[in-house]
Amino acid sequence: MVAEMELGFIKARQREGIERAKSQGDVYRGRKPTIDPSAVRELVNQGIGASEIARRLKIGRASVYRVMES
Repeated sequence: MVAEMELGFIKARQREGIERAKSQGDVYRGRKPTIDPSAVRELVNQGIGASEIARRLKIGRASVYRVMES
């Protein structure tokens, strides 16, 4: 019960921060992407497997598959 209540407080503070940023003219875009899809696609086109791509780019293998699907 305490954890649920704390989660509610966290979400409320997050909403307040987003609204404050919007009112000041900042556009809330969330977190900046950390994966470069073009780099993943380039390595895929070279015939490199998903596990090796993940190791080289220091990202998760599931992220590699997610980029390959899109």
